[in-house]
Amino acid sequence: MCRHLAYLGPPVPLGALLLDPPHSLLRQSWAPRDMRGGGTVNADGFGVGWYPPDGGPPVRYRRGTPIWSDATLPELAAATTSGGVLAAVRSATVGMPVLDTAAAPFAEGPWLFSHNGVIRGWPDSVAGLAGRLPVRDLLTLDAPTDSALLWALVRHRLRAGAEPARAVAETVAAVAAAAPGSRLNLLLTDGQTVVASVAGHALSVRRRPGAVLLASEPYDDDPGWQAVPDGRLVVATAAGVRTDALAAG
Repeated sequence: MCRHLAYLGPPVPLGALLLDPPHSLLRQSWAPRDMRGGGTVNADGFGVGWYPPDGGPPVRYRRGTPIWSDATLPELAAATTSGGVLAAVRSATVGMPVLDTAAAPFAEGPWLFSHNGVIRGWPDSVAGLAGRLPVRDLLTLDAPTDSALLWALVRHRLRAGAEPARAVAETVAAVAAAAPGSRLNLLLTDGQTVVASVAGHALSVRRRPGAVLLASEPYDDDPGWQAVPDGRLVVATAAGVRTDALAAG
């Protein structure tokens, strides 16, 4: 399984989210606390996307190598601040490629996307769902992985005008029906709102005045972290958090 987080709030250095906390994504890459469903480390790549303080589309930095081995990231993370961040470390499913482009976050326009989990029976179980996408979308996937396909399915709904929460919920429902037992924890953000599904793996939320943080694992022992029950859809802004049953509709 992978690990991911999303932050909305006052601009902070990327390092304060990714590297500095005692159980940051950096530490989770080699010492995760919860690898249910397989894997022991998250060493198959990492990525971070952030929204520039002066506006504009998000910027991404992705690598297919372990986060601890990247010599550029500490300087980048110290020099870059943002009020909207999505980041992940990757544990590749056996048989899936380890590439820069296979690492989350995936992106288009204002959107950043990440997946923590696995599609069971890949690729046969979801071949029918993939076949409903435009051929061009299949030919231009970031990588031949379950996460990249999930992004294509969510993105297709967003392009058709679906609200973000509906796009995520409908995608999770469709994939869960086609591939039972899949783990489908998704994060989607436009820098103003984060939508998260909790389907087969953990997610915790920490709220502070004017800020919210969602993460697969709490990155410190702050008592403000709250675990989100499985089967929930979270819609979060810097001003507040709402959770609903995870169901399309």
